[in-house]
Amino acid sequence: MPALLAPLLRSATYTRWVHLVIGLVFAGVVLLVYPGTEGVSTGRAVMWAVALDVPLLCLVALVPGVRRGEGVQARLLLAPAREEEIGVAPSAGWADRGRTACWLVARVVLGVALGVVTVLAVRTAVAAPLLAPPVAFALLWLVVYAGRLQLALAVRLLGPSGAERLAAAEARAERLLERNRLARELHDSIGHALTVTVVQAGAAREVADPAFRERALEAIETTGRRALDDLERMLVLLRETPDATAAEQPGLDRAAELFAAATAAGSPVDARLDVRAAELPGVLSREAYRILQEGVTNALRHAPGAPILVRGAVEAGVLELSCRNARIGKGSSRKGGGKGLRGVRERAVLLGGECEAGAAGEVGETGPDGGAGAGDWLLRVRLPLRLGR
Repeated sequence: MPALLAPLLRSATYTRWVHLVIGLVFAGVVLLVYPGTEGVSTGRAVMWAVALDVPLLCLVALVPGVRRGEGVQARLLLAPAREEEIGVAPSAGWADRGRTACWLVARVVLGVALGVVTVLAVRTAVAAPLLAPPVAFALLWLVVYAGRLQLALAVRLLGPSGAERLAAAEARAERLLERNRLARELHDSIGHALTVTVVQAGAAREVADPAFRERALEAIETTGRRALDDLERMLVLLRETPDATAAEQPGLDRAAELFAAATAAGSPVDARLDVRAAELPGVLSREAYRILQEGVTNALRHAPGAPILVRGAVEAGVLELSCRNARIGKGSSRKGGGKGLRGVRERAVLLGGECEAGAAGEVGETGPDGGAGAGDWLLRVRLPLRLGR
């Protein structure tokens, strides 16, 4: 019994009934104002309503704003909890106008049909009062099913078209990609800053030289300020304020500052970049900087104090970057599956390139300049210049 009564006690049942009655009222108004329809029988009135309403509704559907108004009504009265399935945009083409016309006709036909059944039910209840309760119960359940049918039609005919769904899916994908990119930026920037800070602080505590401590504190301050700048830029982008484009992302022209911070942290950097940042596309320069930043950060984290060898050059239309360091202590067990290296691979793939990370001998090199050192850790990335443009 509760299962039979529950749909009859829901407010959505009666708001959908109101929506159906509006269709009936529209048909009734047309019958009243059209000459020659006074005093006809119920059956002929229904036929006249359909015959007169269909062409009129098709003409009304040509107005783009009608689709918006019908969508708003359907959201409010038919599906308050499923409003995202019903569009409220104006008609964008003939396909939308055709679907709107079908919706208007179906809405009026359902309203007229339910109105006829309601009139018959009332007549039956008046003629036979003992049948009033079961007739009312049956009528309410008819309203329930008519409302569900109306909702299904609204989702089908007023819902987003295939092109709109595709556009919405592409927009969601773009937002997810942007969020992932910002997550990588934060990981690279803040992770590098924290690594340099920890290494510098540890070195300053171990070394008694006041001058060294002063340099370490200065490096910590500089790195912290850069991290705060990067964090503020990311927050601006996340807020999507008009100033979001004002903050510039670091490019390969700031690589020297990156190497200086690592050297100050106790890991001397031997860098040879045979490429000028100004000659690279902006996106390629920015991504190259982040890749080198991740490589230097990993070296500081896993092999503190070990020299870092950085190479970069453009050959045959491909930017090649490599970052090598000796594996000492815990760094010898590193497998290259961390979030940072995964982010480097994602950057490389998005630019049409490739990334290798592991023991130098496994990656394909035996030493920094062709000599010994096959056990060194090596990160090597190739990025095509043509995709950057």
